[in-house]
Amino acid sequence: MKTKKIFTCQNCGYQSSKWLGRCPDCNMWNSFVEEDYQPPLSKTKERSSFYQDEPVLLKDVPVDEKARIKTNIEELDRLLGGGLVCGSVILLGGEPGIGKSTLSLQISNSLTEAGERVLYVSGEESVAQTRMRANRLLSDNIRDDFYIVSQTDLSLILEYIKKIKPKIVIIDSIQVIFEPSISSSPGSVSQVRECAGILAQLAKSTDTTLIIIGHVTKEGTIAGPKVLEHIVDTVLYFEGERFSNLRILRAVKNRFGSTNEVGVFEMASGGLKPVKNPSEIFLSERVEDISGSAVCAVLEGNRAILVEIQALVSRSAFGYARRRTQGFDYNRLGLLLAVLEKRLGLALASEDVFVNVVGGMKVEDPAVDLAVALAIVSAFKDRPILKESIILGEIGLGGEVRSITQASIRVKEAEKIGFKTAILPKNNLKNLDYKGKINLIGVSNLKEVLTLVFP
Repeated sequence: MKTKKIFTCQNCGYQSSKWLGRCPDCNMWNSFVEEDYQPPLSKTKERSSFYQDEPVLLKDVPVDEKARIKTNIEELDRLLGGGLVCGSVILLGGEPGIGKSTLSLQISNSLTEAGERVLYVSGEESVAQTRMRANRLLSDNIRDDFYIVSQTDLSLILEYIKKIKPKIVIIDSIQVIFEPSISSSPGSVSQVRECAGILAQLAKSTDTTLIIIGHVTKEGTIAGPKVLEHIVDTVLYFEGERFSNLRILRAVKNRFGSTNEVGVFEMASGGLKPVKNPSEIFLSERVEDISGSAVCAVLEGNRAILVEIQALVSRSAFGYARRRTQGFDYNRLGLLLAVLEKRLGLALASEDVFVNVVGGMKVEDPAVDLAVALAIVSAFKDRPILKESIILGEIGLGGEVRSITQASIRVKEAEKIGFKTAILPKNNLKNLDYKGKINLIGVSNLKEVLTLVFP
């Protein structure tokens, strides 16, 4: 019998009976790959063994607030909302070499120290290679109940899970795991979607916590169909420069906690070390009395982190002004430049403008607007900003400085680091819960700010 063929988009999973140059669903070019057609109900009988429960009334379901499993890695526990939830599925993504497998090994050993049974499925390394890496990271402090297997066959992995009955299972990585009944190669949309779905069902039915490591594409998103992120409960992304010591772990999706939190780690010879005071790390190499530098406090969950904004403005040599950003939204930069040119009369149309958030941090907090704008003005005029000052505020299209959230938390964090002055929106001074030593200066528009920061 002739096998039926189908073309599948490797970006979103859209299927077509013929090859298409551009996917009509996600608009990705040249993403269709020919695969053997798999009936959608081919795994129904095999999957049915996972679920044996009958439908019940919601009001009759007992409320059982299960305690979270602490990983004893402070930054990770806070990022997850207090620890691992039993039966949850966590997807961990990031650039190659950024620390995904390192963190997974540290989590595994920490949980076994707490008496939990862990199964680490390594699909990319042999057992001996993983042991060598564990010796380097864990210093031979490997506990009991830490099981490891090098396997990519999903059917065998399921058998190991049923036999060992671990509390936590780590899959490294989902792109190399394959289901034998599917003819497509590992890493394809069909394989990733099917394997992740089966593992997620097993985790829910057996109350096993599952951590899945995923590769990322050149755009920085997790490889495979977008449905992969919908299947799991939590999606964590590693951020930061690969050749820098700082690593930032951000929760993009979290059904059991906040998505506004970040965890900051430092890569050392013994693995990833939590950074308790990220503000000091981000500002440790800051140079005083230099133009184009401003400090702002960004809010990540319930914690304020001080970051340095650097800007460079130079005459364009090609007749077309360039705009480049690192860690800051490119479109937001264009908006701020338009406001500076219109409201302050700065001739920036023929200037190259570069903005960088030091330390590899990616900021989306609107409270950083004023710091970015003043850093650009400082670089353009080649004049440093007022010493030991922190800049807070959102900029409107009319050049007004709008109020921000949690201003007191930001100011208190600045006081811990040693700043003497805080420039913030005037409306925030009305109900500010702060009685510290920092000199608070309220401003209402950009023109008013310039007279203060450039003495």
